Amino acid sequence: MSAVLQLPDECWETVFRFLCECHHRYLEPVSLVSKQFLSITNHLRLSLTICDPTVPYLHHLFLRYRMLQSLDLTCFSGDLNMLLHKISRSALALNSLNISNNTRIPADGLRALGKMVKTLKSLSCSNMGSLTNADLLLIADCFPFLEELDISFPRDLDKIFIIDYKNFDNHTGPISDFGIKVLSLALPKLRMVNLSGNYFINDSSLFNLCKNCEFLEQVQIFGCDFITQVGIAAAFRERPNLTSLSVSNFGRANIASDFIGSLVSLKSLTCIDLTYSCISDELLFSIAEAGLPLRKLILRGCSNYSYAGISCLLSKCQVVEHLDLMDAEFLDDKLISELSVFLGNLMYIYLSGCRMLTNSSFFALTRNCPLLNEVTMEETSIGENGIENTLTDFTVVHSQVKSLHLANSSKLRDESVKKIASICPNLQLLDLSSCWGISEVGVVEVLKRCCKITHLSFASCLLVKKLLGMNFEAPKLEELTLSRSGVDDDALLIISKSCCGLLDMNMENCSEITDKGVKKVVENCIHLRTINLKGCYKVSADIVAWMVFSRPSLRKISAPPRFRPSDGQKELFLRHGCFVT
Repeated sequence: MSAVLQLPDECWETVFRFLCECHHRYLEPVSLVSKQFLSITNHLRLSLTICDPTVPYLHHLFLRYRMLQSLDLTCFSGDLNMLLHKISRSALALNSLNISNNTRIPADGLRALGKMVKTLKSLSCSNMGSLTNADLLLIADCFPFLEELDISFPRDLDKIFIIDYKNFDNHTGPISDFGIKVLSLALPKLRMVNLSGNYFINDSSLFNLCKNCEFLEQVQIFGCDFITQVGIAAAFRERPNLTSLSVSNFGRANIASDFIGSLVSLKSLTCIDLTYSCISDELLFSIAEAGLPLRKLILRGCSNYSYAGISCLLSKCQVVEHLDLMDAEFLDDKLISELSVFLGNLMYIYLSGCRMLTNSSFFALTRNCPLLNEVTMEETSIGENGIENTLTDFTVVHSQVKSLHLANSSKLRDESVKKIASICPNLQLLDLSSCWGISEVGVVEVLKRCCKITHLSFASCLLVKKLLGMNFEAPKLEELTLSRSGVDDDALLIISKSCCGLLDMNMENCSEITDKGVKKVVENCIHLRTINLKGCYKVSADIVAWMVFSRPSLRKISAPPRFRPSDGQKELFLRHGCFVT
């Protein structure tokens, strides 16, 4: 080993941690350098997503990654009980488990895991086919030290409405106040709970959680229609140290003064999410007057408030970092310009559906919000209203915006895209999906001016065809989505030469591409991991096997039409490390 590698492991670990901040895949080439580097990088892998093809290799993976703390089983469609039994024998010190999207709670597997794993603090069971009070009792019994629990949006509740809720008892029935009360007594360390979409709970559930869980800080109750303003106010009085409240479709009637008073009494509240609720300026005035330390304010789709209310709140609370005013139809360029003066700490803003906002709003935000990192302005009028005039006094040269979502902006044209790219050279993600007025001229300018870009989407942009003029490299581009666009083989040839660092490429429903263009991409993009060819009718089925054996880095292929693999072929592809769907 050369002298340069004789540094202590702790020094190399610091360097490698920096590499894996974005994604653990960046550690793969490092792990091949030496046994020392392999050992260090193995210890830095803390999370693992387990899919069906992963199962045969679990034993080896668990032996290799001894420091795993978080497992995601949401993509696994096999026997979850069997899988959890395997995990329980791994001796991993897990603190987070996600079993969402499955049909039912794997009772036997959770019991086995609970006996062996005493460190679990976070459990997600969202979007389960069925959740009952008995499941809650099981969870509380298996994992008494849980601090975070997500039991949101079970899928069978609509059927239960039809069958008749009264036919169920406290144990076999869907999650109700009975189950939540028992849960609140059994999980004293609970800090965060998501009850969203559980129709049969009411005020007493929230009250018992706030009364019995002394460390409770975050509550999400989207779609819990039987929880009222009176119930929320009573619960708040039991738990004044709450830091985050998320509730939707709230306030069909006028906002009660009792609710407002209890809300503003939460002096540690840093996040308020009232998505799709009927609120009022009085509520916003009261929050402003209370001086709450809000960092996150979400009024997505809210109604019955005006510029006066939001302006008052933001002028008094100038530490907001995350702001969502989606579908605030009263907002225009002038008002956004005025609000932006109060948003010096803003990092994320969502203004989709605010149809009167144009280029001027975007430039005002980038000028007045120096920390702004992510902007979402989908379905707005960006691209309209004399961008040249707004730039005459525009002084921002290096905006810090790294993510920009402009999908479905029908008025956006190449000239506007060029100007946006010129003032946002630090862009790493740009979504131009369904911006029908964009051509390859705009796309090429983005790649030329934004040399740090890693994710680019121009899906459904039919004017993007040849990518002529792209005679330079975009080495940092990793993810490219051009599904339903007008690209052809000539464009793929240019992409394969200029974007050799691509990892993920989505060409779904690109009607003009053929085997010729696809082969160029696979040959030249030597790190390619996933490729989507669904709906590409001019691409032959035979190309799949060629791709698997020609590009060892491929991990997933979404095959073109008419590809019908046998079980033997699927197994062969898996042995080469590629999952074909």
